[in-house]
Amino acid sequence: MDLLEGFIAYIEKEKLFTRDQPLLLAVSGGVDSVVMACLVKAAGFTFSIAHCNFQLRGEESLRDEAFVEDLANRLEVPFYKVRFDTLAYTTEHRVSIQVAARQLRYEWLENTMVRAECSYVATAHHMQDSTETVLMNLSKGTGIAGLHGILPKQANLVRPLLYSQKAEILAYATQHGISFVEDSSNIIVKYTRNFFRHKVIPVIQEAYPGVVANIAGSIERFREAEILYAQSVERHIKRLVVQKGNMYMIPVLKLQKTIPMQTVAWEIFRQYGCSAAQLPQVIELLSSSSGKLVETSTHRIIRDRQWLLVTPLTEEEATVIVIEKDRTAVSTSTGILRFKTSNRKETTSIPGAAAIAMLDKGSLQYPLLLRKWKQGDYFYPLGMRKKKKLSRFFIDQKLSLPQKENIWVLESAKTIVWIVGLRIDDRFKVTDQTKELLSIEWEGH
Repeated sequence: MDLLEGFIAYIEKEKLFTRDQPLLLAVSGGVDSVVMACLVKAAGFTFSIAHCNFQLRGEESLRDEAFVEDLANRLEVPFYKVRFDTLAYTTEHRVSIQVAARQLRYEWLENTMVRAECSYVATAHHMQDSTETVLMNLSKGTGIAGLHGILPKQANLVRPLLYSQKAEILAYATQHGISFVEDSSNIIVKYTRNFFRHKVIPVIQEAYPGVVANIAGSIERFREAEILYAQSVERHIKRLVVQKGNMYMIPVLKLQKTIPMQTVAWEIFRQYGCSAAQLPQVIELLSSSSGKLVETSTHRIIRDRQWLLVTPLTEEEATVIVIEKDRTAVSTSTGILRFKTSNRKETTSIPGAAAIAMLDKGSLQYPLLLRKWKQGDYFYPLGMRKKKKLSRFFIDQKLSLPQKENIWVLESAKTIVWIVGLRIDDRFKVTDQTKELLSIEWEGH
């Protein structure tokens, strides 16, 4: 099977696109993308050509742009081009040249695809590109997703040359007299991919000449294994994760008994900003006491009796948090509440710290509600028989506006029990008749 026959067969096998779906080809002027354009033309598909000039190589960049425009004219297809100030973008966004080029390229290609009324953007990645990706991912550490290499189809992006090896593409160009330009940056070893391309793979090929095709064959199996893996992970997540509003609850015992526990835990908690380095800390919570927590980049994971509770760090949407009787910890955007029940006879002194509320648990009606204070709220400050508006109380406490905005109140049956971190309501204080105490400690961030 020659390259053209393989091209058509691969498109059909992977269901990349159909003949009534126009393509926008990303063409640099190098042999891979030029051969891709010639194959698409020979196969009879409808297409346009797009070229990005990153203005990084002076006259050479202008040469490539002119070459690709001439190619589009020879193939008699529409042509789109753009010039990027790539260096300015790297400075402004603090990214590497490779990252800048990729971001600029794909955003422009997607917009141009819409403008050109095309169904897909096609790039000329081939088998060796995919092999390099797998080796790079393995070298820097990867999950199973890093083993699928470059995918043939992702949303509106297709790679119809992934079935082919570089030598086959070069041979096709020679056989059909196809001219192309060579990008000098492709032979610069300092870029990571080119290091693997020119230094790593040739050394491996000395021992295993068929390494590229062998890894490509493994990629096919990895892709299918990844599908099975994803299906299994989804079943575990459905079994283990309970959602209540903006909070997620994971039962400790069930997770501990899950096999393989580490992998399933990673797939669950990575969704909540957990890094690989933090995973052991999260696993430790399974054998920790209530109230212990791990803070990820986006969430707080708290051990609360038989549960791990996951709540967002920013909880504007959680203006009201429902607190059931057996809760031992509650996380908010500005701090954490820890609850502890004790017998009145076992308690010798009542703490005076404003951050600790000691309440008569028998006077409370559950569930309690934790919410932000609002105008019109009032309570009976500890030691007073007269009610006081919270707005007045805050003035007396000399609170600033930002401080007032972050005040939470705890209420029971629509009655304020505690202005969190400041003062409890006199009606819920501990008395000689109190049998059970509820101690609530506030730890602000």
